[in-house]
Amino acid sequence: MSFNKKKDTLLGQIPDDWEIFSVQELVDMDILEKPMDGNHGSLHPVNKDFVNNGIPFIMASDIKNGKIDYSSCKFLSEETSKKLKKGFAVEGDVLLTHKATIGRTAIVKNILTQYIMLTPQVTYYRVKNLRELDNKFLKYYFDWDNFQNLLHSWSNSGSTRAYIGITAQRKLPILLPKIKDQKFIVNILSTLDEKIETNNQINEKLEEMAQALFKHWFVDFEFPNENGEPYKSSGGEMVESELGMIPKGWEVSSLDKIADYLNGLPMQKYRPKEDELSLLVLKIKELRNGEPDINSDRCSANIEDKYIINDGDIIFSWSGTLMIDIWCGGKCGLNQHLFKVTSQKYNKWFYYFWIKRHLDRFINIANSKATTMGHIKRKDLTDSKVLIPTSNVYEKANEILGTIINDIINLKIESKKLKAVRDILLPKLMSGEIRVPLDIETLAEQS
Repeated sequence: MSFNKKKDTLLGQIPDDWEIFSVQELVDMDILEKPMDGNHGSLHPVNKDFVNNGIPFIMASDIKNGKIDYSSCKFLSEETSKKLKKGFAVEGDVLLTHKATIGRTAIVKNILTQYIMLTPQVTYYRVKNLRELDNKFLKYYFDWDNFQNLLHSWSNSGSTRAYIGITAQRKLPILLPKIKDQKFIVNILSTLDEKIETNNQINEKLEEMAQALFKHWFVDFEFPNENGEPYKSSGGEMVESELGMIPKGWEVSSLDKIADYLNGLPMQKYRPKEDELSLLVLKIKELRNGEPDINSDRCSANIEDKYIINDGDIIFSWSGTLMIDIWCGGKCGLNQHLFKVTSQKYNKWFYYFWIKRHLDRFINIANSKATTMGHIKRKDLTDSKVLIPTSNVYEKANEILGTIINDIINLKIESKKLKAVRDILLPKLMSGEIRVPLDIETLAEQS
């Protein structure tokens, strides 16, 4: 048999020596446990069941960019969780979303509890025989476009809302290469993902450090004086202002004075015409995820330049989910409900961290609105006060905080490039176009 011989399957062409089994067949072969989702009907937890800390309760929206986001999830007490019948996911389980939000994946890892709980939107796949199926390979297989397309096709049939239940999932095809091929694929893709994760962790630390330094200088007024000592605690001169006592020479201003806030366009009115170049549209969903996806809308590339977003731009969502981020998800068109924040006078770190200082208050304002989509008004920007330091203090801060922001942007862009490499390699590896190098024994068999 030729090493490069291929066969046609419903997943496309794969190497002749690779197999495809249904989920149910892998269960019958004791390679997988029966897939399980969360509790339906009366057993599904309701608002009164949730607590501040405890067992993470994972919904489809908590699975983002291939990971579980525990910072936004709800929690159940251990007592409440033990009353439930199913949906207990443990370390190593591969998660797959299957209702409304279809095809998001993650592996359960680094949890602080014995298990996590799932909603009926999420299924766990638990590998019983790791000698036959690598759980990381299974996760990457679920990410493969060929599988995703099949999953979406099956989930959209005969239903107004995308859904593929447990019974239908048991018929899903699972690619099963030789375990050495699985390990080869995992090694390549996980090396890229680990570098991306390292970059993310570095950026989290850089952001924390920058915010702490910003507070230390611009809120606590402990920036170094001319002798290198903390200004306020070493007796620096303070003067009265509408915000209380502030360092001498500093001024009170507002968010709308230190930056310009450009609201996006209603992009449904700027759809690309036939044969017209287009851009992905940056909406709140894309801002929250940090990147567009295959379902993101497109707009004409001929919109005004000022509405085009590039890596490094500061984007502030002022409606719905209020958040601010340094966008590094590629060139996009700016949708309404989002501000592109710029300044002719100040570096982006200055207005970025001042907006962050007011973000919790903005969220409270938006939540108090008697509407389905809370928001803030431009007047709220005017009412949000900031402090303008002396030019000497600003320049010192700019050397440090400007460098940190640039480092964050560079790492984000590097991660985007690594993701692009991973996304190019994944289908080539899954289809067998790129394979584990032949060992000497295999070469001998073919000679």
